[in-house]
Amino acid sequence: MSNYGKILLVEDDRALAQWVQEYLVEQGFEVSHIDRGDLVVNAVKRDKFDLVLLDLMLPGLDGIEVCRQLRGFSQIPIIMLTAKGDEFDEVIGLEVGANDYIIKPVRPRALLARIKTMLRNQTTSQTSEQAQTSQPQCIEHGDFVIDNKSKSARYQGTEIELSTNLFDLLWLLASNAGQVISRDTVFKTLKGREYDGMDRRFDIMVSTLRKKLNDNPQKPKKIKTVWGKGYLFVADAWH
Repeated sequence: MSNYGKILLVEDDRALAQWVQEYLVEQGFEVSHIDRGDLVVNAVKRDKFDLVLLDLMLPGLDGIEVCRQLRGFSQIPIIMLTAKGDEFDEVIGLEVGANDYIIKPVRPRALLARIKTMLRNQTTSQTSEQAQTSQPQCIEHGDFVIDNKSKSARYQGTEIELSTNLFDLLWLLASNAGQVISRDTVFKTLKGREYDGMDRRFDIMVSTLRKKLNDNPQKPKKIKTVWGKGYLFVADAWH
């Protein structure tokens, strides 16, 4: 069977890990499994993986800290597995650099779809970055500057600390300043799938951006939510 990619599965539930590994191998992936969070960084540095499936609750080191450490040296796609329905944990995972998350119990077809989408997006992103060399890589609106090449943003001379997910969302909005960007467009652009009408991750990430950019969450002026339509980056609100 074809090898569609090499996956590192980090999961301490042996029964779950076994069926996930067997299922993904049947689908044509090569899968390595470890059951402790403190073993992940060395594994990723030692071997070349295409994606990490990372449980949130792990012995040795929890998934949030593992994700934070991986993002210190690698942009490998990370999908977090969480048994918690706690929105707070999911958002923290995205803010420290996870690309996506799936809430347990894991459905095989849904997991496979997320993995394929993530790997496809990774390839598309690399191709897109190569094609964008002739396009503007830096955008300025008043006191706000965002640089896609260095993946950095500054407001009033101060650098804004952003995870990869938050930067990508902010770049998308800033690149379309003055236009309302629908949730469906955001999901298709950043996640490679349609908005299901329920997932609130980008609403929460917009709220996080407002806090980082000193935008009043009750009456935002810089990044607005247009109810029923989407998000609006206001170009003239950054002076």
